Amino acid sequence: MASGGMKREVGETHDALRFGMNAGVKADLLPRHPVQATIQKEAKFWADKKRFGAEAIYGSAFNIRKDLDAQILSRFQRPPGALPSSMLGYEALTGSLDDFGFEDYLNMPQDSDSFRQPDMHHGMEVRLGLSKGPICPSFN
Repeated sequence: MASGGMKREVGETHDALRFGMNAGVKADLLPRHPVQATIQKEAKFWADKKRFGAEAIYGSAFNIRKDLDAQILSRFQRPPGALPSSMLGYEALTGSLDDFGFEDYLNMPQDSDSFRQPDMHHGMEVRLGLSKGPICPSFN
């Protein structure tokens, strides 16, 4: 996967505006910034420490059950339509419900002038494989 979450083709020309100046295999493997690597390493450390503590207190079945619940809740999504899927159960399970980042209030597509209300029927047809195209074409 590319740095921005977009797939790149092998023979395609390099698009610096979409993928960045030094987008390549090395840029895909390395973190974008040294601080990002530190944050990811610290988050993994504390998650492992929490997991070890929970296993010491409640036993190994607790972590297995928590992993299964996380897998189930991460797959649950609301059908496409007027209300976006909030993943409330997954956020409550992982503890990220209290985190409020800039992505929660900046660059909301509903605030855009060119926002188009999604068609729920077309979205379900795309999800079930009956139709082709984007699930939610939100811009003109």
